[in-house]
Amino acid sequence: MNGITRVPPPVNEPVLTYAPGSAERAELKAELAAQASQIVDVPLIIGGKEVRTGDTFDVVMPHDHGHVIARAHRAGPMEIEASVKAADAAQRDWSMMPWEDRVAVFLKAADLLAGPWRAKLNAATMLGQSKNAFQAEIDAACEIVDFYRIGANFAERIYAMQPMSDPGIWNRSEYRALEGFVYAVSPFNFTAIGANLAGTPAMMGNTVVWKPAHSGVLANYYVMKLLEEAGLPAGVINFLTGDPVAITAHVLSQPTLAGVHFTGSTEVFNSFWKTIGENMSTYRGYPRIVGETGGKDFIVVHPSADPAAVKTGIVRGAFEYQGQKCSAASRAYIPESMWASLKGPLVEDTASLTMGDPRDFSNFVNAVIDQKAFDKIKSYIDAARASDDADIIVGGECDDSKGWFIRPTIIVAKSPHYVTMCDEIFGPVMTIYVYPDAKWSETLKIVDSTSPYALTGAVFARDRAAIREATDVLNNAAGNFYVNSKPTGAVVGQQPFGGARASGTNDKAGSMLNLLRWVSARSIKETFVSPTDIRYPFMDEA
Repeated sequence: MNGITRVPPPVNEPVLTYAPGSAERAELKAELAAQASQIVDVPLIIGGKEVRTGDTFDVVMPHDHGHVIARAHRAGPMEIEASVKAADAAQRDWSMMPWEDRVAVFLKAADLLAGPWRAKLNAATMLGQSKNAFQAEIDAACEIVDFYRIGANFAERIYAMQPMSDPGIWNRSEYRALEGFVYAVSPFNFTAIGANLAGTPAMMGNTVVWKPAHSGVLANYYVMKLLEEAGLPAGVINFLTGDPVAITAHVLSQPTLAGVHFTGSTEVFNSFWKTIGENMSTYRGYPRIVGETGGKDFIVVHPSADPAAVKTGIVRGAFEYQGQKCSAASRAYIPESMWASLKGPLVEDTASLTMGDPRDFSNFVNAVIDQKAFDKIKSYIDAARASDDADIIVGGECDDSKGWFIRPTIIVAKSPHYVTMCDEIFGPVMTIYVYPDAKWSETLKIVDSTSPYALTGAVFARDRAAIREATDVLNNAAGNFYVNSKPTGAVVGQQPFGGARASGTNDKAGSMLNLLRWVSARSIKETFVSPTDIRYPFMDEA
């Protein structure tokens, strides 16, 4: 083509309110009713073809675990192998396609999602992952749209980065796709994570084998269908559900593995890294390993902070989406001088949170994702209830009779090293340690050293010197650091997301840094008039 292309200037997708009487509320309610009345048959998608093995598992509503909403087919060895072959077969044509044509697929997907697909993705996320309407909207609608529209702009900027050229020479940079396929592994908690983990490498010319979490499979399947409707060629992304151990073992053994794009537990990510290291002699090149893993995210409060802001930051930061966010606040450090006035309002607000089915829009929190999560979270609550080192001041009720419901819970620990101040729980549990005001600086060091993770954290203070001290001392404690704000809710293009230490590779989803991981640069030097004399001027006699 002849022309220097510019993608449409991106802006963050507006968040719809779903207020009573709004058109979007009526549309979403109707879609929820429709999806709740059916059981979706979810196939594998390999090389653009739907594959059904007959070996299925049920996808249920976490808030009504007897209600099946989908049956998904498990991949066996043949299907796993076929997905790799399909990715390999599609790699050359897709990687050589002009970048404008590739990003056009994702720009179209974004427009489809912002319009006719919005209710479908939101409803599937609400029912399958037990999210309220607002949490689904900012995830399954807005964040995916942002990843694709803003990602297209990042891609344009990357391809435009070119080197200097001396007279008589033209230097150029090409940003090639990786030589092979990318293995994308996505979790249950954000539909947008799957859309990004599979979509971003594909936008940059890579082919992908995508394995979503079982409990997020329905919404992720609709993401795959959305991309197909937007024109994604067959084999570029291959959608694979089944035994994660068997799928991973096969995929990581393939010579054409070029990268891993992962979000999940630190333990699993570490096992990937180890396996890849052991298999290095089999690969064509060094696979790119990009991962976002666990977190033990903090809120540290200075005596100068606004108690009302602290209260809201804790409740929203800890309990939105039942604390099942990698960024969710799960430990807080409150000064003694504030605790007496903060405790009552904090308990009152937490106790007031309505809980139940997300189809009832009055509910603030819903169910945790499955029985395994329920049992793990409940075990921490039960241990705190029995401990002399901790007090449960609100919540703690657990009921799995109909759905996996756990009331938002606040524990006050007598030591900053009590187990729930240290362990990642991934549920609606906040643990507070009340520290002596005079030990502010000492407390910052405790915050930094307590956890191996370094994902998100927040400081609340009005004293600017205190903000500066916290920012400096906690320099490496959080990849996303918030001042007078809850440590959740990163927006694509505004707060690139990711952490280091045991929280991952900090490749910043929602930024150009992440896209750069999925390209391999080639430098081209062209000389217009080539030299014909082997000698250099310094060799001439005076």
